[in-house]
Amino acid sequence: MQVEPSEFGRMVRRLRDRVAPEAVGVPVGRRRRASGLRREELAALAGISADYLTRLEQGRATGPSAQVVEALARALRASDAERDLLYQLAGHAAPGPDVVPSRIPRSVQRLLDRMAHTPVAVYDAAWTLIMANAPYDALMGDTTTWRGIERNAIWRNLTGLNSRVVHTAEEQADHEARLVADLRLTASRYPADRALRRLIGELAECSPRFAEIWDSDVPASLRDASRRKVIEHPTVGRITLDCDTLIVALDDLRITIYTAEPGTDDAERLALAIVLGTQTLVDSNGSPTRSP
Repeated sequence: MQVEPSEFGRMVRRLRDRVAPEAVGVPVGRRRRASGLRREELAALAGISADYLTRLEQGRATGPSAQVVEALARALRASDAERDLLYQLAGHAAPGPDVVPSRIPRSVQRLLDRMAHTPVAVYDAAWTLIMANAPYDALMGDTTTWRGIERNAIWRNLTGLNSRVVHTAEEQADHEARLVADLRLTASRYPADRALRRLIGELAECSPRFAEIWDSDVPASLRDASRRKVIEHPTVGRITLDCDTLIVALDDLRITIYTAEPGTDDAERLALAIVLGTQTLVDSNGSPTRSP
């Protein structure tokens, strides 16, 4: 029995066909025929499996989560009206002002596009990763396989997961304290956000350190955080970089950017790490695949 595509699936397919690969940083092979994005390309951009995307488009999977809808809308560069319609077709209400925003507006996306060769990561106000570009993954390690709470920077720091950032014990404690203090402010701005309350509960359950910081009087400003970060890269060795966190006030986003002083050894090592991590090969079908 053939399953008819859902309205959600049809809309995703229409938007996918509309998106020029170059507009979202997808390299185009010489033998490419499709004018829009291939399924596997959209799936990679949205952080879901190509099989799941296929089933969504064909109507064999229904009820995608709000997180999946948001990721697809972002990857498809959907307008605000298109994003809201995707939420509606998936059976969700579009996020309102009482929910931590995870929307990257088009103006901010254009800014990010102009930093395509610079390691950049975007977080929401709860420090959950919204997107990381290819140079960031090349520098810090692949983020595309992270799911759920794994994408939260506070959880990753408090649970001691492997990180390429080299911190002293004092620096790590200070970093954790500032992240949690910022989250406390976020909680005060979005008291009705149930997902945020669940996150805070999960963090408290998995980490006594979180509860200790949450109840402390650590100032919530990020201004005094160290701008210098030492990265232990597995191929090129240690790189000392400037790390700046920009706040997009209206959309409550945090954009973290890693740069090096031009002409230095660190700049050369950073450039090499990005090249090694983002080299693109084209397979026999003309499909781009990023090398490991």
